[in-house]
Amino acid sequence: MAASSSPAPPQALSTGAEIRFTRPPARLAVVCANGGQGRDVPGTWSASLEWLVAELAPQFPELRFAEVRYRIKSWNRLDMCVEDVVAAIDETGGERTLLVGFSMGGLVSVRAAAHPAVAAVLGLAPWFPDRLDMSPLRGRRLDVLHGSLDRWLPGIPGVSPTLSRRGFERARSIGVEGTYAMIPGGVHGTALRAFWGGIATLPRAQRWAELASAAVERFQASEG
Repeated sequence: MAASSSPAPPQALSTGAEIRFTRPPARLAVVCANGGQGRDVPGTWSASLEWLVAELAPQFPELRFAEVRYRIKSWNRLDMCVEDVVAAIDETGGERTLLVGFSMGGLVSVRAAAHPAVAAVLGLAPWFPDRLDMSPLRGRRLDVLHGSLDRWLPGIPGVSPTLSRRGFERARSIGVEGTYAMIPGGVHGTALRAFWGGIATLPRAQRWAELASAAVERFQASEG
C-alpha cells in the first residue's frame, strides 16, 4: 500500500545533508536516521522511515517529525553521518528528541545520543556491531524492534537480530532502560521504494508501526 501522506520539501542542513519535516517546530521532536552500505554513495530518503513517519505523524500531532538524508550513506563515513544527524537535531529544535534509527541509522543514533536534547533512541532493525560503545545512551531510553527473519544474504541487505540483541544487553548492563521486541515474520524494515517511485510495504509492516507507535507514545508521556 502507498504511504498516506507526501513528505515536505527538503531543506539543507549546515553539514550539506538534507532534512524534511512534517510540521512546524515543537517542543518534542522525532528525528529519523537512515541506513547505509559499504560503498560511498550519495544519501537517499529511506522508504521504511518515510512510510513509518506517514503512519505515525497523524497519531502524534504535537510532535515534529524529521527525516535525514546523509551526505554519504556509508558505514565508511560514520563520522559524517553522525555529524548530519547532530545537525538535524539542532535544526529540528526540539527541547526533547527521540532518535529513530533504521539499520545503520541505529548505530548512528547511539553515537548521536550524546546530544543534550536526546531523551531516547528507537532502533528499527538496528546495526549494533559488538565494538559499538553504548555509553552515549546513559540517562536515556533504548527501545529496539527487529524482524525475526532479518539477516544478511548475498546481494540482500539485512542485520541479524543477534547483533541488536547483544547491543541492547550491553546497554542494559550499564543501566539503560528499555525494551526489545522481535516481530515474527518481519524482515529488514517496513517498506521498499518501488520501481515507479512509490512505497511498497514489506511483511508485518503494520506490526512495526504498532510497536513504533507505542515507543513514541512512551516518549511523549515521559515529558512529565
